[in-house]
Amino acid sequence: MAPAPETCKKPHAVFVPFPAQSHITASLKLAKLLHHRGFHITFVNTEFNHKRLLKSKGSTFLENLPDFCFETFPDGLPPSDEDATQSVPALCESMPRNSLVPFRELLAKLNNSAVVPPVTCVVSDGVMTFALQAAHEMNVRCVLFWTFAACGFLSFKLCADLIDSGITPFKDSSYLTDGSLEAPVDWVPGLENFLFKHILTFIQTTDPNNVVLSYVKGEIEANSKASAVILHTFDALECRLLDVLSPMLPPIYTIGPLQPLVDQISEKTAVSSMDFSLWKAEDECFEWLNSKDQNSVIYVNFGSYEVFTPSEIQELALGLAESKKNFLWILRPDLVKGNSIILPPDFTTETKDRGLIVGWCQQEKVLSHPSVGGFLTHCGWNSIMEGITAGVPFLCLPRSTDQPANCKSICSEWGIGLEISKNIKKDEVGMLVKEVLEGEKGRKMKKRAMEWKEQAAAATACPHGSSFQNLERLVKEVLLK
Repeated sequence: MAPAPETCKKPHAVFVPFPAQSHITASLKLAKLLHHRGFHITFVNTEFNHKRLLKSKGSTFLENLPDFCFETFPDGLPPSDEDATQSVPALCESMPRNSLVPFRELLAKLNNSAVVPPVTCVVSDGVMTFALQAAHEMNVRCVLFWTFAACGFLSFKLCADLIDSGITPFKDSSYLTDGSLEAPVDWVPGLENFLFKHILTFIQTTDPNNVVLSYVKGEIEANSKASAVILHTFDALECRLLDVLSPMLPPIYTIGPLQPLVDQISEKTAVSSMDFSLWKAEDECFEWLNSKDQNSVIYVNFGSYEVFTPSEIQELALGLAESKKNFLWILRPDLVKGNSIILPPDFTTETKDRGLIVGWCQQEKVLSHPSVGGFLTHCGWNSIMEGITAGVPFLCLPRSTDQPANCKSICSEWGIGLEISKNIKKDEVGMLVKEVLEGEKGRKMKKRAMEWKEQAAAATACPHGSSFQNLERLVKEVLLK
């Protein structure tokens, strides 16, 4: 069956997110925005995550989505726990070897399809540049979408530079104690206050064959071949770092926060309303939040892939109990690696009137609830963008990747957060929870967070916001060129 003439005329964007919840979430939002602007969308997940989506959302989830289709490609990994995020190092090792050929074949299939328009552009995750290679082979434009901040992208770039200079991998484990990680990053304008410990955590290794280091270096080098680079940030938030990045990359388009842009889509369709949660959200938390006073709840969520030890969970639980404050805690099924989650004795009884634990939730809706007064987070960038959009101050517990860089910016550059020590202790957790919700520092951070919320709203406002205009420019200057 031949496609309708109007379908043939549509531009066709193929999205390829990295197979993790936050990357998929951000890519879906951008895909919705392009769909609203008349693009046919093909959204490509790994086979593993596609099965997880169907399990979470139901088999009818992908029906009745006009001009929005789904495809899959293999990640090359053996079967694993379908309720847990896959190993990032394993994905970094497997996908470049196993995903290029299937993705190349997928592009050829789409181009030869009788029911969808020819592919006009690929929007690839910034760390999925096998898609960039396949797009170039097909003579199709490819834009790289980095679901990170400018400070996060610079962490990736610095990581690659330190590999080239022979600093990382470190020669031996003495780097952990000899002050190496306390050395300043004073050769990069805009990062004068950053230390080595704030750079991408992948540098903290002595393994000369570290898979992720090699992967990062290759992905950064490939960026120069892209038609453009999208960063999920906004100009006012990171103007100095964006000035530093501009000479290093193809044209940069800052388009963030994405959700306020999506909220401007007036017609509520099946496409504009869908979400891609890999876990089933438990919505009973909203009735509980409705029962709490304004700004009285600390929301605790460590994202989709960070894992903790049983002792760390114990300390966090005891800290929340000792704070005597309301809390909503998201405990994913795979939050403790290889173990079930065991909370301290009497914890549930002691906190039953002021604490609620659920497995997953609609985070943006939670953060915008008036009872939420603070966000205890791992500092993943998707979570930070959502918190800034909601005007919520942060309690930071960075764990890996770009999270230390994000934490440094939150606490030192933007004045909207406090950091918990890496060695988690209940007393500090309890003290800082109270400070964020009712202390003098907390009040100042809340005031500053509301100011950044206003800046984010201004950036995404139609028609003059910087991010709104950057999206329009991206479409006209790159995707439809």
